[in-house]
Amino acid sequence: MFEIGAKIDAGWSSDNKQKKKSKSSEDALPPEKHTLKIRLEKRRGKWVTLCSPFRLPREEKSRLLSSLKKELGCGGTFKEETLELQGKRSEELRQALKQRGFSKTN
Repeated sequence: MFEIGAKIDAGWSSDNKQKKKSKSSEDALPPEKHTLKIRLEKRRGKWVTLCSPFRLPREEKSRLLSSLKKELGCGGTFKEETLELQGKRSEELRQALKQRGFSKTN
């Protein structure tokens, strides 16, 4: 005979929002070991400065972003391992990162 319906204990789960481990917490590096690439992009007619890859824990990324935004006087965000700042800020960003111990930037 055939049974209609799913068996609950057959490996199916309704919990599809399982927490994923972030790579940044596992692969966290000290600032002097980072090799960062800074580049400019134009989005919708405006410049965006991108810097990646940052391998830092979430709390450190948040503190770094906050201090950089205050120092450079611009908006910005972290998207995964990439720092995005509004405007052409490559030289100012390079100097600010060097002061914070990120010595290897292109």
